[in-house]
Amino acid sequence: MENQQATAKKFVLNYGLLLGIVSVIFGVIMYVTNVYLDPGIIYTVIGFLVLITIITLAIKAFKSENGGFLSLGEALKVGIGVAVVGGIIAAVWSFVLMNYIEPDYMNQMMEVNREKMIEAQPDMTESQLNAAEEMTAKFASPIMVVAFSLIGNLFFGLVISLIAGLIMKNKNPMEG
Repeated sequence: MENQQATAKKFVLNYGLLLGIVSVIFGVIMYVTNVYLDPGIIYTVIGFLVLITIITLAIKAFKSENGGFLSLGEALKVGIGVAVVGGIIAAVWSFVLMNYIEPDYMNQMMEVNREKMIEAQPDMTESQLNAAEEMTAKFASPIMVVAFSLIGNLFFGLVISLIAGLIMKNKNPMEG
């Protein structure tokens, strides 16, 4: 049993590192192409596809090395682990971007959000806009953005692992 845990750890670290590196490269591309403030749906879809693909590949590779056997618990352990490791690396990138590369990031984001609110509801008064901005600002510190990013990665890692684990599970008949 201890050998399986060591094997799971190897996959968590390797695929988590892969997820983190791909996420950082994706983030750099978004920054360089100047879409990081308002990425649009295509970037969100690509991000989800990357997450789904890497977690699924990690679980599949673990199953393959485990003699073709996979429990739901093992799938969850591998998938959530990959999401956490990748999420931490991506969070470090986000923190560096918001604090060192683009220290005015949060102000720029607030301005983009203000423009979206005005566009979506042109009848909003200035006081309503200010109230909405104050509420947004409470959750818009770099630490909160990083925390919500990690929580999101963990949640989607759980969902993806659960689905992939249910599809790929194959209980070892030698285990009770």
